[in-house]
Amino acid sequence: MPWSRILSGIVAIILALGMILLGGWYFTICFAIIVYLGQLEYFQLARAKGIDPAGKTTLVVSQVLLLVSTISYDLADAVFPVAGTFICFYLLFQPKLASIADISSSILGLFYGGYLPSYWVRLRALNSTQTSNLPLGGFWPENWTNLQTLPQGLKIILLAFLCIWAADIGAYIIGKFFGKTRLSDISPKKTVEGAAFGVSASVAVAVAGAWYLDWPGWPLTGIALGLLIGIASLLGDLTESMMKRDAGVKDSGQLIPGHGGILDRADSYVFTAPLVYYFVTLLLPLLERA
Repeated sequence: MPWSRILSGIVAIILALGMILLGGWYFTICFAIIVYLGQLEYFQLARAKGIDPAGKTTLVVSQVLLLVSTISYDLADAVFPVAGTFICFYLLFQPKLASIADISSSILGLFYGGYLPSYWVRLRALNSTQTSNLPLGGFWPENWTNLQTLPQGLKIILLAFLCIWAADIGAYIIGKFFGKTRLSDISPKKTVEGAAFGVSASVAVAVAGAWYLDWPGWPLTGIALGLLIGIASLLGDLTESMMKRDAGVKDSGQLIPGHGGILDRADSYVFTAPLVYYFVTLLLPLLERA
């Protein structure tokens, strides 16, 4: 593995942990930058296919979506259809007649690049107002020895990120050295052996996290969460690979040395966020009441 890939990966992890720890508007602002850069790469892929999406409009309404998710995450679901309608109206009144592909790629850009990532903002905001001890809704631990005192949203995101990292690293190492069976033609380097180990690593981390957080029925809830995250991160990776393959490019960008673009590193996180959010906010409360 090239040193540039290792170093840039370490820097990315440190920055990610910093913004997750602080939470509040610090998390939202940093995350909004990541979303903005990721959407730029997505629209570059679309334009490589001769499609002309409403890029600037989608970028703006996606940022609004993230801001609303921070202020009141219940309103984010209402902003999404309104934003989609606004994008369609914008395309209707352009000098050039918009095509189905233009409209579809714009709405997908909003959904894939804005709406789904907004669930990370919602997750970090869980019970954050009760624990905020910094300006702008931020947080800094007063006791580093007791992780149970951390905000709920922070603990959930840390667990989810650890599961994704375990899945990605496990799949990469096992697939590289022991993988023999190709998983999909979409991404020829991915193997069944690597994918299976990656999902298993995600499950192992999730079970340990469920035990530590004292979730009801922690072995089963940990297995369920680990499977959700492991499979969703894999599908997110394959989805981005499919878009790159269709656009005829190897990487979505060159922003991160040794890794490619933002989408190349964030693809595993896109579909994961809403699954984790509803797992924690809908399923766990039901199990606690059972």
